[in-house]
Amino acid sequence: MKRKTTMYIDDAILRNVRVAAARAGQHDYEVVEQALRAYLGMDFLQKLSIKNPPGEKEALRIAYQELHRSRKK
Repeated sequence: MKRKTTMYIDDAILRNVRVAAARAGQHDYEVVEQALRAYLGMDFLQKLSIKNPPGEKEALRIAYQELHRSRKK
């Protein structure tokens, strides 16, 4: 389910989103959604869980690993 929302985004970031969207032949919202999914690690966890759902300890390990990785950027 998708929901319409309003966000305040820095002008320079919005320009970069629009350029990336134009280059990829996508809408602005698609680029923003992809960036948020990547930042939150949602795509990685979804791909991993389809193949072999992790146990609780493994899920926490993965979550913290992705959290630390995203903070290093």
